[in-house]
Amino acid sequence: ALAIAIRKIGDCDIIVGGRQAIDGDTAQVGPQVAEKLGLTQVTYAEEILDVDKAVGKITVKRHIDGGVETVEAPLPIVITVNGSAASCRPRNAKLVQKYKRALGAQEKAAIAKEGTELAYAGLYEKYPYLNITEWSVADVDGDLAQCGLSGSPTKVKTIQNISFQAKESKTLTGSDKDVEDLIVELLANHTIG
Repeated sequence: ALAIAIRKIGDCDIIVGGRQAIDGDTAQVGPQVAEKLGLTQVTYAEEILDVDKAVGKITVKRHIDGGVETVEAPLPIVITVNGSAASCRPRNAKLVQKYKRALGAQEKAAIAKEGTELAYAGLYEKYPYLNITEWSVADVDGDLAQCGLSGSPTKVKTIQNISFQAKESKTLTGSDKDVEDLIVELLANHTIG
């Protein structure tokens, strides 16, 4: 669905996504989008060092096991960002205020279904940017069989809940001696160090 929407938007140089979702933990969305669009991908990105549109390349610092790697790649590209990357810049307060009443058609329909009057209804005609565009599969000429759970390339066969049971426990007072003794014990059994 994301690849089809990006294709409809068109003319993208850099597509940025997170490293992985918190639900499936498969880290496959960004790479799948790149594959479906036929684009180069850089995963685990920490920083974009340079973008040279004249030459059509990007330089990215990425986190890998054992260190950091700097790579150059052609544009357009899909980049997935690692959790160790710098935080996003703060939101622009003026833009937050400007768009705070923005709603999509489904949200408006849900409000109408509740029988509640849409607050600030006149604003949506006066300021068209407050109407969030929503696309269906038909709007992007997508294949319904390739969307949603049935279209996912990832199939979860089983889910297990694992509960760890402590064989022993210790209660520490937080005193310097207790903390020092714990550190010595953790070093001795190679839990840390």
